[in-house]
Amino acid sequence: MKHNLPHGDKYGSINTNMVGFNAAVVTNHWMASSVGRDILMKGGNAFDAACAISFMLGVVEPQNSGIGGDGFIMMFDAQENKVSVINATGPAPEFSYKIGDRIPIKGMQAASVPGIVSGVIKMHKLKGSMSLEECIAPAIEAALAGVPLSRDQSESLMKESKAETFESSLNIWGKQNKKLKNFGDKVVNKDLAETLKLISIEGEEGFYKGKIAEKIVKFSDDNDGLYSMSDFNNFEAEIQEPISTSYRGFEVYEAPPNSSGITLLQQLNIIENFSSEELKPLSGSALQIMVEAKRLAFYDRERYLADPKFIEVPVEKLLDKNYAKDLAQKINLDRTRIANSELAIDYNPDKVGDTTYFCVADNDGNSVSQLQSIQTQWGSGMVIEGTGILINNRMSYWHLDQNHINYLVPGKRVRHTMNPIMVFRKINDKNSLFLVNGTPGADTQVQTNMQVLSSIIDHNFLVGEAVSLPRWTHYQNLTESTIPHSTPEFISMEDRFPEETINYIKKMGHEVEVVDSWSGKGSQGMISFSSNGLIGAAVDPRRDGQALVW
Repeated sequence: MKHNLPHGDKYGSINTNMVGFNAAVVTNHWMASSVGRDILMKGGNAFDAACAISFMLGVVEPQNSGIGGDGFIMMFDAQENKVSVINATGPAPEFSYKIGDRIPIKGMQAASVPGIVSGVIKMHKLKGSMSLEECIAPAIEAALAGVPLSRDQSESLMKESKAETFESSLNIWGKQNKKLKNFGDKVVNKDLAETLKLISIEGEEGFYKGKIAEKIVKFSDDNDGLYSMSDFNNFEAEIQEPISTSYRGFEVYEAPPNSSGITLLQQLNIIENFSSEELKPLSGSALQIMVEAKRLAFYDRERYLADPKFIEVPVEKLLDKNYAKDLAQKINLDRTRIANSELAIDYNPDKVGDTTYFCVADNDGNSVSQLQSIQTQWGSGMVIEGTGILINNRMSYWHLDQNHINYLVPGKRVRHTMNPIMVFRKINDKNSLFLVNGTPGADTQVQTNMQVLSSIIDHNFLVGEAVSLPRWTHYQNLTESTIPHSTPEFISMEDRFPEETINYIKKMGHEVEVVDSWSGKGSQGMISFSSNGLIGAAVDPRRDGQALVW
């Protein structure tokens, strides 16, 4: 098949095939990528670089993440040859029982306990080699000096932020005439710089047990929020063992529940029952198989996935290969799609996002795969007075139906869509890192990840080609994470898909919405590792990201 993109041997890539032998950094903002590179060049390791990137993203890409949010951190320590996960997702606040019959999307009642600061500092304490002050310094400098608002940020600021309704937010992203800033305008956040300075000196305690926590709780009290001081004093990110499954001889690692990583692994188990030819990229059969695998796995997510501290999640059953084989037999390429009645979600919807991903690899073989988020773009829309912190709106992921497994309970962690990935393969009987990847995009994450993993493992795509492939996204009623959890059911397909594929999918009984060539969901970041030591890096062209490798 011919393509009109500038690079790539298969279906084309908008990226050059960037490779190197030493290290790589991939983030959703060019300034954050540069900071990660600088830390590595100064002798820091992947964990130092990840720490610096995490704090920097909250300054240069505030609409997607920051210290007012949460996340998952997957770490590979090459010396120990071990993968571990830090769960930095905060629970519902102590006073969230005060929520009535609806959860607001914006405002302080939308905010859960922010966990990312604890997670990043825990990673740095465990595995960093530079001082915390050195790692946070670039973010402090950027917040003081100011950064330009990108075009994507200015558009989402207008559409998504509601910043014009909150005085403390308008002070940062507004102009003197009270209008919101535009593309290229400078954004300075001196209060955030002071907050970051305190964290760089006092660490985790400076955020959760000192003046910062006190300011957050006071602001919450003054604005009908749900926080208590105990929410902060008692919080600590959790170190966890990853979960995994094999896919055609590769071992794919994910964050465990309350992450939706198990849903990606379940999808892979299902599509593994089909041949690589049936999964040929852009083909009707590949799309039908993957969409049906997604529908089946999301049905199980609604039945089983919640905070394992409150609900027993049957991980072993969901990842069982025989169970996946039984599910795969429901998919028939000669018949229309599985009927909705077979996947009936048996609860009523309530009455009534966004994330960033980055990955780092250093020249010692260490790697980090990290997702951090404030939920939808611009989170709650509210900046905590005197701190510069844009607080999250993660509470909008909860269900208020007591029959739902993801029902809101104070102290419980909500089911998350974030799922960082690492893939390993056997080389001389040793597990060797093959791929690090992930994407933002709420419920679209595991769908995008399935598409790119299949293109690489089943069809030997380079990472630049994988992120440039035409993308589809399936929307499934009553499985959407953000309230009201209901949605029209359809498949969004970029118009670069062949017409015969679009027609086939319609014939199989799916509603289809064809979107612009690069309007698909997600912002995939990838680092690959060849057996000869060559490192590849690629970032999704659909957002502001930058991949660096040398």
